[in-house]
Amino acid sequence: MAAKYAINWDLDVFFPGGSRSPEFRRFVEELTRDVGDLERKIKALDSAGREERPGAWSKLIDDVQELGKRLRQAGAFVSCLTAQNVKDEPAKLLRGRLTQLYADYGAAMTQLERRILEVPDAEWQELIDHPKIQPVAFSLEERRRLAAEQLPPEQEILVGDLAVDGYHAWGELYNTVVGRITIPFEEDGEVKQLSVGQARNKFSSPDREVREKVFERWQRAWGEHAELFASALNHLGGFRLNLYRHRGWDSVLKEPLDNNRMTRETLETMWGVIDRNKERLVPYFERKAKLLGLDVLRWCDLDAPIPGGEKSVTYDEAADFIIEQFGRFDPNLADFARTAFENRWIEAEDRPNKRPGGFCTAFPVSGQSRIFMTFGGTTGNVSTLAHELGHAYHQQVIGDLPYWSQLYALNVAETASTFAEMIVTDAAIRHASTDAERLSLLEEKLQRAAAFFMDIRARFLFETRFYDERKEGPVSVDRLGELMVAAQKEAFADALGDYDPTFWASKLHFYITGQPFYNFPYTFGFLFSAGIYARAQKEGASFAKKYADLLRDTGRMNVEDLAAHHLGVDLRRPEFWQSAVDEVLSDVELFLRLSEKG
Repeated sequence: MAAKYAINWDLDVFFPGGSRSPEFRRFVEELTRDVGDLERKIKALDSAGREERPGAWSKLIDDVQELGKRLRQAGAFVSCLTAQNVKDEPAKLLRGRLTQLYADYGAAMTQLERRILEVPDAEWQELIDHPKIQPVAFSLEERRRLAAEQLPPEQEILVGDLAVDGYHAWGELYNTVVGRITIPFEEDGEVKQLSVGQARNKFSSPDREVREKVFERWQRAWGEHAELFASALNHLGGFRLNLYRHRGWDSVLKEPLDNNRMTRETLETMWGVIDRNKERLVPYFERKAKLLGLDVLRWCDLDAPIPGGEKSVTYDEAADFIIEQFGRFDPNLADFARTAFENRWIEAEDRPNKRPGGFCTAFPVSGQSRIFMTFGGTTGNVSTLAHELGHAYHQQVIGDLPYWSQLYALNVAETASTFAEMIVTDAAIRHASTDAERLSLLEEKLQRAAAFFMDIRARFLFETRFYDERKEGPVSVDRLGELMVAAQKEAFADALGDYDPTFWASKLHFYITGQPFYNFPYTFGFLFSAGIYARAQKEGASFAKKYADLLRDTGRMNVEDLAAHHLGVDLRRPEFWQSAVDEVLSDVELFLRLSEKG
C-alpha cells in the first residue's frame, strides 16, 4: 500500500538543486551585495534633518528587517542541507560563506546600534512613538539597552570578524568531527556502521544487551576524539570569558539571560523548585528498574521502554493521530499540521549520514518551516514529531508580524513545541488499548520529565562549573569527565548505577556558538508550557485564542511580562513553578499505581 505522506522534505521549492543550486548561489550573491550596502544606508541617517529622521529611521528599519528575513532564509536552507547529509561538502562550504555574511551583517548592526545609542533621550522617545516604528519599539529599546553594555562599535566589529575563523570555527570543527564518527553495530549477522543519530536511537531498544553494547561503543567512539572535543570546548569557553572580561561582564550567565529575556532571579527560582522536588522522581527510577528486571538503572537504561507496552507506529499513523489530536484543541492547529505533512515540510527518513537529533527551522521569506528528525516507528518519535510541529505552528502564528517581533527567545521557543507534545502524549495515553500500553506511554512522559529536571540540570551544573575552572586555564579531558559525572550524580539524586563521563563531548549543545548555555531554556520551556497546558485543560476550547495571543507576544515581551500579562503569574516567585512541577510529577503516582497492578 502506498504511503499517504512523503517521509522526505521538499527543499527544491525554495532553491532547486540542493547545495549546488544556481538559484541559491544567486540569492547569496544578492544578499552579499545588500549586506555590503547596509552600512551606507546607516550612515545616510546622519544627513537627515530632525523632522526627516522618523521617516528615514522607519525606511532603514524596514530594510534591515527584510535583510534579516533573507539571511534567515539562507541560513535555514544550509542548515537543512548539512543536516540531511553530514557529508555534503559543498553545503559545508556554503555554511562557511554564510558565517562570514552573518559577521558582516552583525558589523553593520553594530553600526546601527551605535546610531541608536547616539539619539538623545527626548528625540528617542519621539522616534519609538512614531506610528511606523512603534510596532518594533520593544526590539529597538532592547537593542539600545544592550548596545550600551558592549564594547565600542569598532571593537565589537573586530570581535565579530575574528570570531568567524576563531570562535565559530571551533564549533564547525566539532560538527566536522562528529560527521565522521560511526558506531559499529552487528545486526542480522552484519556489522553496520551507525551514524551517531542512528546509534542514539538504539538506547530506546527493549533489548538491554543492545543498549549496553551500543553504550560501551558510544563512549569509546567519543573517547577516541576526546582531545579534539576538549580543545574545541576550551577554546569556545576561553573566547567567551575573554570577551566578557573586556566588556566588563562579571557573569557567564549575563549573555544567555539577556538572550532569553529573563532575570537571574527567575532562573534561580525555577532551579530551586526543581532541586527541592527532584527526589520525587526517584521512586519512578526504582520502579522502572524493577519492571526491567534490574537492581538499579544504568545511564543506558534511561530511554529504555518498559516491557509489555511496545508498539510500532508507521509514519502515516503518527501523522493522522497528531492531526486528529491537535484538532481537539484547535482546528487551526490541526489544519496547519495537515499542511505540513501534505506539502512535505518534514524530513523523517531513517538513513545513514543524517545528523542526530531533531529541529524545526523557519523560512520566513516563503512563510514556511521545515522539520528534521529520524523516524524509527516508536511512540517517542511520535512525540518528537508533535514537538517540532509545535515549533512550526509558533512560527506560523507570528509570521505576519514585523520580522523583529518574530524573534522570540529560546526559552519561549519551547512553549509551543512542548505544549503540542503534551496534547499528543496525553491523547495517546487516553487511547491506549491496554494498561501495559498506557503504562508504557506514561513512562515515556516521565522519561521527559527526568530529562528536563535532571539531565538538563546536570548540563547546567557542568557548564557552570566548567566556566569557573576555565577561568584558571584549559580543563583536561579527565577533569571534564569528572565534572560531568559529578553534575549527573547531583542532578539525578545519585539514583543511577552509572553515568556518562563522555556526555560533555557527545552533546552538541555545548558547542553551539550562537547560543551559550543552550540548556536551561529547555527546562524553562517545559515547565512554562506545563503551566499553560494545565490552564488550557481547565478553561477548555476558549483557551485556544488566548494561547495564540500569548505566542504572538513571545518576540515582543520579556518572559516575566509575558507571564504576568497572559497568565497573571510572577515567575520570580516559586508558586507558578511549583504548580507546574506538581502537574508534571502527578504522573509519578499514576505510574506507581498502574505498575503495581502488574
